[in-house]
Parts: sequence; structure tokens; C-alpha cells
Amino acid sequence: MNNENKKIRLRLSTPSDIRKTLAKITNMIANNEIDTKKANTIIYSCNSILNSIRVDDQEKRIAELEEYINDKR
Repeated sequence: MNNENKKIRLRLSTPSDIRKTLAKITNMIANNEIDTKKANTIIYSCNSILNSIRVDDQEKRIAELEEYINDKR
């Protein structure tokens, strides 16, 4: 099986998963195991997912703070 048809399985649920994925993709680029166009697409997706995770975390923290403030009133 050549590298173009090889499936890549990536976990992208947490910032830690994304960090590991980025390291894996970097190694694959260095070893010519993935073309840079595909790698850039994966890196872009990782950044988008990471930003979504951050927004979700911020929304959760804001909701917790609002609840705390309302409980203190």
C-alpha cells in the first residue's frame, strides 16, 4: 500500500490530542510520508478545532462565573 492510500487516524477531541497530532504531522512531513498540501489542511483543521475548544471553555467559564455572581446576590 502506498502512502497516498494509507489512512491516517487522528484524535482531535482535546488540546492534548491536537498537540500530539501536530507533532505526528510534523514528523510525517520531515519523513516525506505526507504531502505538504494535505499536512497544511490537517494543521488548519487542528487550529480551527482548537479555537472551537477554547471558545467552548470560555463560554463554560463565563456561565460558571455568572452563576456564582447570581448566587451571591
